[in-house]
Amino acid sequence: MSDMKKLSAVARDRVGKGAARAIRRQGYVPAVVYGTGQPPKAIAIQFKEAKKLIYDGGFMTTMFEIDIQGDKERVIPRDYQLDPVKDMPIHIDFFRVAKGQTVTVEVPVHFLNQETCVGIKRGGTLNVVRHTVELFVPADAIPDSIEVDIKDLEMGDSLHISAVKLPEGCSPTIQDRDFTIATIATPAGFKEEAEEGETGGGEEEGKE
Repeated sequence: MSDMKKLSAVARDRVGKGAARAIRRQGYVPAVVYGTGQPPKAIAIQFKEAKKLIYDGGFMTTMFEIDIQGDKERVIPRDYQLDPVKDMPIHIDFFRVAKGQTVTVEVPVHFLNQETCVGIKRGGTLNVVRHTVELFVPADAIPDSIEVDIKDLEMGDSLHISAVKLPEGCSPTIQDRDFTIATIATPAGFKEEAEEGETGGGEEEGKE
């Protein structure tokens, strides 16, 4: 599970496109902290630190304690924007989190034992339906990922959320159906050969 990380920021007294551009020229990424019924707070984070946090992975499932010039806030990232050309961070949204609160988080799914999966070894292909699953999770125990063992899946099998052991205190936000996480797809050639074999067998039996 992700540990709470420390993050330093400075307050912004101006907002808007012009102010945001000025902040970026100074080597910062504009951001905002909102939620829990309090007014939004405009802040700025050093560009190098923001870029590292985003590209190191796990950013959206990490709790942060932001120190805004002595004023500390417990937050979780809710969104970030990248420059469409340079692919660099240009804005971040943080959501305030109260102690003991439950939050909604998109958690990555990791598929284990692909190399020993029965269906894949026979020629099937792992078809990932959901690379992430949205969960209700305790704010102080956000899982880095969900691990799913697929070694026993055959070709044509589907893996549903009901078959996944979720971390304690976590539950899917989708409650009205047993949705699919992944399937082991059967190659078209394999299907055709099987159908031809069945047809051929019937013809031979007819001749006899």
